[in-house]
Amino acid sequence: MSPEPQPAARSAPVRPAPGRSAVARPAPAGAARARPAPDIRPLMAGFPSGVGVVTTFARDGSPRGMTCTSLCSVSLDPPILLVCLGTGSHTLKAVRESGAFAVNLLHARGRPAAELFASGAPDRFDRVVWRAGAGDAGPHLTEDAHIIADCSVVGDQVVGDHAVLMGEVRAAVPVRRERPLLYGLRRFSVWPHPVDGARPVRDAVG
Repeated sequence: MSPEPQPAARSAPVRPAPGRSAVARPAPAGAARARPAPDIRPLMAGFPSGVGVVTTFARDGSPRGMTCTSLCSVSLDPPILLVCLGTGSHTLKAVRESGAFAVNLLHARGRPAAELFASGAPDRFDRVVWRAGAGDAGPHLTEDAHIIADCSVVGDQVVGDHAVLMGEVRAAVPVRRERPLLYGLRRFSVWPHPVDGARPVRDAVG
């Protein structure tokens, strides 16, 4: 004779501990329609920043450069900053070829240069004053920048549609004491305070 079938075992309901609420479990994958990614441009437009032009040299020695506001300090020792460049940028390709880049931080009168290097105009280096001495990581925009940093690439990480480049600063050269150019809320502005009492920047760091 076959043994009598036994009823299926049931697990006891889980009860939250006294004073604690039950934790909701996440819904199974596909149970709810995925939310579209938010547009963070309005968020970042509300975060004014300085304006720089990242420059470098391509393998054939030709200059490359683009306007960049995605720039920040990472470390003081060693002195490292980061810039973010679009993955389709010719400037990014040249930086990867040379392993170096210059950051030209623009002053109040540098707005035309900022707009020019944001336009992608192929003749942009013919329309600005620049120089490149021995050891410079990229063209120095001596008429439009208030300070210029030469950097060696020490990190390169693709995140989404941009590459995050870490640059170790090998020299920071003050060019002129002028108020920095700013960009925020989709418009240019100027640092409102005088710079006469600003602390001098060392000619080289590191």
